[in-house]
Amino acid sequence: MIRLSLSLGLAVLATVTSAQAAELPAEIKQAGTLKLTVNSTYAPMEYRDPATNELVGLDIDLANELAKRLGVKIVWSETPFAELIPSLQTRRADFVISGISDRASRRETADFVDYLATGPQFFVMADNAAKDATDLCGNKVGTTRSTSFPVEIEKWSKQNCEPAGKPAIQYVPGENSIDVRNQLKQGRIDAAVQGSETLPYAQTQEPGKYRVVGEPFAKGYQGIMFRKDDAALREVVTEKLTAMIADGAYKAVLDKWGLGANAVAQPMLNAAPQ
Repeated sequence: MIRLSLSLGLAVLATVTSAQAAELPAEIKQAGTLKLTVNSTYAPMEYRDPATNELVGLDIDLANELAKRLGVKIVWSETPFAELIPSLQTRRADFVISGISDRASRRETADFVDYLATGPQFFVMADNAAKDATDLCGNKVGTTRSTSFPVEIEKWSKQNCEPAGKPAIQYVPGENSIDVRNQLKQGRIDAAVQGSETLPYAQTQEPGKYRVVGEPFAKGYQGIMFRKDDAALREVVTEKLTAMIADGAYKAVLDKWGLGANAVAQPMLNAAPQ
């Protein structure tokens, strides 16, 4: 199923990008600016540097490089994660690059150009006795409510806990990844789930505090999200991202943030399997 989705995504994208060079939409070109909004609580993808209060992260670097190649400036704004999709649909944002996963349910009104491999992963406080993921059956596990992770946790629990005669995982919602980690530190939950791309950073920021349990238990992609009727913008951004992968600029950004292993070989259109 995953292989079929990838092939389909690549085939569709090849069709889109094989035509003549894409053009930046006239209104953006004339304004000379891109309006982008992020949820700045998802380090290392996007966050406020505590020392400078500057907006930084992998997505910020990728977007800035894309804008440079498009010949425009970015006007950044910030919003809660749950407001990212509405910000796109109401045109407060021209596109969204903010740690958002490509999901089939989101494709009803948007297209995703997938640019980073991801997957949900369990983690606990370092002194937790859990040795593997099945030790978390029956435990309270927190994650951000507006992500795909609650569904993935429930699915994993049904496949791995109940068939073994163990109690189901008890899902506990959180507002964002910072809130979830705080709940974990306060002992209100036993374990947590975040995207595999965020955990190495969290561990470096609070050395010795967290321990990852098992491998990512689902596979997906983060994508740049576009309105369905903005094919021209999607195509020109895809063209520039393809060039960044080819000339090494994409790899340099991922390596800077310690996420070279999450790279994709080329952009893919709506390729995530879920």
